[in-house]
Amino acid sequence: MITGLKAIKVEEDFIEISWDILEGADSYRIYWADKDTPTMKYKCIGEVLAPTFCVRKATHVPHYLKIVSVKNNVEESQSNVLKTSVKKVFKEQLEKLSRGLVVIRKEEGNFLTWRMFLEEVSGYNATGMTGTDYVVYKNGVKLSVVTNSTNYLDRNGTAEDGYSVAALKEGVEDCPSKEIKPWKSGENYIDIPLQIPEGGITPAGETYTYNANDMSVGDIDGDGEYEYFVKWDPSNSHDVSIRGYTGKCYIDCYKLSGQLLWRLDMGVNIRAGAHYTQFMVYDFNNDGRAEMAVKTAPGTKITTYNTDGSIKSEKLITMPSKDVADGYTHEDNYVYSAKDYKKHLIRMFTEWHNHPEVIAGRWPKTLEECFGIPPTYNYPLSTEDAEKLTDYFITVYAPSRSSKNKMDEFEGFIMTGPEYLTMFSGAGEEIETIQFPFERVDDGLMWGDYSMNRIEPCNRSDRFLSGVAYLDGERPYLIICRGYYTRACIAAYEFFDNTFKEHFIVDSGFVPMSNPFANNPHGDIGTDPVYGILAGQGNHSLSTADVDGDGFQEIIYGGAVIDHDGTVLYSSYGYLPDGTYAKFGHGDAMHVACIDPDRPGLEIFNVFEGAKAAPYGYALRDAETGEVFFGEYAETDLGRCMIGDINPKVRGLQVWVKEVYSCTGELLPDKLLGTNQSIRWAGDMSTQILDSNDIFGNHSGTIQDNTHGIMLKPEGMATNNGTKGNPCLVADIFGDFREELLLRKADNSAIRIFINAEVTEHKLFTLMHDIQYRTGIAWQNNCYNQPCYTKFYYASDMEWKYVLPYLA
Repeated sequence: MITGLKAIKVEEDFIEISWDILEGADSYRIYWADKDTPTMKYKCIGEVLAPTFCVRKATHVPHYLKIVSVKNNVEESQSNVLKTSVKKVFKEQLEKLSRGLVVIRKEEGNFLTWRMFLEEVSGYNATGMTGTDYVVYKNGVKLSVVTNSTNYLDRNGTAEDGYSVAALKEGVEDCPSKEIKPWKSGENYIDIPLQIPEGGITPAGETYTYNANDMSVGDIDGDGEYEYFVKWDPSNSHDVSIRGYTGKCYIDCYKLSGQLLWRLDMGVNIRAGAHYTQFMVYDFNNDGRAEMAVKTAPGTKITTYNTDGSIKSEKLITMPSKDVADGYTHEDNYVYSAKDYKKHLIRMFTEWHNHPEVIAGRWPKTLEECFGIPPTYNYPLSTEDAEKLTDYFITVYAPSRSSKNKMDEFEGFIMTGPEYLTMFSGAGEEIETIQFPFERVDDGLMWGDYSMNRIEPCNRSDRFLSGVAYLDGERPYLIICRGYYTRACIAAYEFFDNTFKEHFIVDSGFVPMSNPFANNPHGDIGTDPVYGILAGQGNHSLSTADVDGDGFQEIIYGGAVIDHDGTVLYSSYGYLPDGTYAKFGHGDAMHVACIDPDRPGLEIFNVFEGAKAAPYGYALRDAETGEVFFGEYAETDLGRCMIGDINPKVRGLQVWVKEVYSCTGELLPDKLLGTNQSIRWAGDMSTQILDSNDIFGNHSGTIQDNTHGIMLKPEGMATNNGTKGNPCLVADIFGDFREELLLRKADNSAIRIFINAEVTEHKLFTLMHDIQYRTGIAWQNNCYNQPCYTKFYYASDMEWKYVLPYLA
């Protein structure tokens, strides 16, 4: 046995260890894990000849190390496990929330549920976190002390009783929270009344109305209570690949009471659809009040309201002085009609000879060569010849590629004009507006929008993502992105001093094409020598998490990961069945969590839509390195995937696409559940799914799983985004650690918030105090809404000891 293993030096970013020499050993292998459980698969992090080693890991959490001797390449003796001490301390910016007490009327009595704060945790036991207990008051009189949960059932409660809760720590009782009475609905839900925007008529004469869509939450006034941000989508909202006019997009901010605080009118120059408007709600300047960052344009206007509903102020955003000097105004309308698009093509063709790619010799010198027809015209093209080629492109060439290419009907897109990024205060005041960090450059020609059989101007060029990441481990940074099918651009900003300050810029560069009208740029890399490998790796969403264990969050951009400092951590490639080396590429769904609790760190479960051109149709991989643990090649786009603890008898989270697998790749007999959205609803720490597989999009927001069956079946509710069946939001917004379900009423008159009113015997701090989960709530409204996850393993076999590693 190897003896004497100890840490001889512990600094913030490394640990030096030593051990006694073992006679006869050729070398020593160092094994590491972030938890020491009986089933943990320790990871080999090095092999040395001498009995010393430097472990290059941040020391904000303990590490578990053991040494194994090697002789003739065979492992022999091993040491005991060394647990290292904590040296580095991150002071994460967390929301100062109220107790979040909610009281629900039930047949059995009044059900109470409230928040535990992260700061109130100082230990753990077999069923949850410990450190603080809670005194329940009823009508000002002490009713009970609760030690094993943050729930209480008062079997003698009435609809008129008022309750408050006080923290009790080491025998000292804090001040009770605000007194709360049962929800008036008499049910496990509360409604936020909405004010529906007035519909309209498009330039094509089509009428449209409004539906409540994505939501976010943030405390805008520092009282510890969340306000509710609601995006309104017109009924003619479109995917970025679909032609047609849309109505304007709006974002409202409401109190829980339904008081409308302000409304942001995005204006005519922001198209409505899932890919255009992501709104990041977070306290970016650490003033205790949430802000909202969103892409804006000329014509974007914010209206604030008095408590009686009257208008308090109406203000257009501040256009940069350069744009004002250049003649841009808030009255400008950059929405293209079919006639406008044809004129645009004529201009583009007239200037073909001046395009940088043509001048550089990378693209054909003539459009005839691009289209595969005999040379006919002289260059530079005259306006008349450009018109003829435009007519040919619209009526002959484009339809020959696909019957869906109806370019004579191409309308409703914004292809020119300024684009901005604005930060608004929670009170509805503009703080700062800057130029959007990445220009569209063109109508998508360089992005590959004309290169495939489906010709889709403004598609790849107008794919936007946003997020929030604690890039320094303590403070939230704003992440703004453009593009993922081909060129991928990612910017990180700090806003600590009420001004946008660029932290880093990542740009893959365009993917080179030999012919922008007949090429497939998805499989190649971009022109940037460093970031080119990121091209084509993005998803319809992103995730932010500390994947390498240094305490700083990374940006998981689909098949690639950007480190906290803006460098490339890795970009995933693999081999096709014929041996071709290829990128994993774009996918529609991704989940980043502690999926396999017996492996150190986090994992990523992803689907990829490259079909025959992608090494995997789905894969479970190591979040730090991208190493694939298991997966499957697929010749078709598998669409969506999901993870969760849906079989408590099987260790780890299960993963599924077409079949259910364990986190180790074992095929399971479990009934296949849906892949749209999950929710942590049950009190046993398992995972529930919203609705089931339903290709017709007939979703109601039903919560179910294979163990509990249907746990909630809302009536009169509606989900969003067609077959995706998204709720407005799933988040732990009040009560205990379980998530609430936010759905819109079918008539859009209100947002209904559902809460689980069953007592749980587990005790856990609010998930909103876990920064991986909290940043995930912020980015949940990206494009194809995805669930988010905690830093720690969340499942029915919770390892409470390791929820907060520094307490282990």
